[in-house]
Amino acid sequence: MTLSLARRAERFPDRTAVVDISEERLYAPTETIHEHRISYGELSAMATRTAEHLSALGVEAGDVVCLVTRNRVVSLACFFACRRLGATFFPISHWLTPASVERPFDVVDPALVVSEAAQRDLVRSIPFDRSVTLEELADADRDSFSDPASAEYKHDDSDITETPLLLLHGNDGRPVVGYSERALEWNCISTLVAWGLSGDDVVPLVTPLSAADGLVRAALSTLYVGGRLLLDRAFDPGDTLATIEAEGATFLAGRNQSLSDLTAESRFTDRAGSLERVVVEGSMEDEVREQYRDAGVSVARAYGRLECPTAFSQSFATDTDADETTDDEPSVGRPVPDCRARLVSEDGSVLEGEADGQLELSGAVLADGYVSAAGTDDGNWDDSAAIQSDEQDDTGDRGQFGDDWFDTGDQFSRTADGTYQPR
Repeated sequence: MTLSLARRAERFPDRTAVVDISEERLYAPTETIHEHRISYGELSAMATRTAEHLSALGVEAGDVVCLVTRNRVVSLACFFACRRLGATFFPISHWLTPASVERPFDVVDPALVVSEAAQRDLVRSIPFDRSVTLEELADADRDSFSDPASAEYKHDDSDITETPLLLLHGNDGRPVVGYSERALEWNCISTLVAWGLSGDDVVPLVTPLSAADGLVRAALSTLYVGGRLLLDRAFDPGDTLATIEAEGATFLAGRNQSLSDLTAESRFTDRAGSLERVVVEGSMEDEVREQYRDAGVSVARAYGRLECPTAFSQSFATDTDADETTDDEPSVGRPVPDCRARLVSEDGSVLEGEADGQLELSGAVLADGYVSAAGTDDGNWDDSAAIQSDEQDDTGDRGQFGDDWFDTGDQFSRTADGTYQPR
């Protein structure tokens, strides 16, 4: 199985892929949900139309398409459209400011910027003059295109190009990392193996589609396995909880603040009863975790980065897992499938057994490197061209890609049983 949306549309065209719960009216009362259902067949057809519109606007294989929007179904359609064109999809967070939105464009030269009308002020600050709104994109001519993924049922190295399928930026706009199709697929596989994700799962999205944990960990993994994604334009705890109850949501992955906000809603314990598993990025307060447990929900902590959407995960907590819920610095678990981890000392030696050291990661789930201007301008993106120089390192969240291992710069401890926790 590959990332092909068309293949899933062939297998189960009428199965619901996305439920868009965004209100049709601005300032609608809380817990107003629209429930616009999009099947896998309809989402695939939308991706085809989007690819045809982009092709008519001159987007070709190797080009970068930026999208500035909140969570919309068109974000997913644009991602799969770029895959079909052999282009690179680069979602720009609407949480950036007019000052910080310039930063990704210091290293990426897009062929086109697509944006929703609500982001016009942000788009005005982008140092790039070739842009269209979502409405203008939908009204553009449609042109046939050559699909590099036409042999998408094959699954060998010859199908994977050096051009990244996805670029993602850090919280402040930099750094920018590139993911190949193969890396994205392995992330989806690791997610479904680590957390038991299946086609029967219904998954609310509570993080932005411009972030690694929102797009890769939650959205793409859900669609990869044939599940149902519940999408709201912007996270609202009341709307999300109403949707969890109405749609019978089963799996939820998010950041601590969003998951905590849900528990503050009235009748949380009763309304969240369909949830089976929750994955939290970061620490969760004991009282919040207990509210999920009271609702019958198993909770696991995870650790990921921009360069690796999910590196570690706990097993889902049970009432006997007291050590995972009461420690000041709880474990974030063991490496997920296809992710290797090690600790190194200050002198660079690899530490064995129980140890404290600097965390390094390796494996198929990691990004392929940081993107530099040289790595995108010459149209021949690869690991060596994508490594930024020290002079370009202007964020404390940036690690270091090497030949085989990625140095996170984070300090971790490893216990005798092989679990990791941050120091």
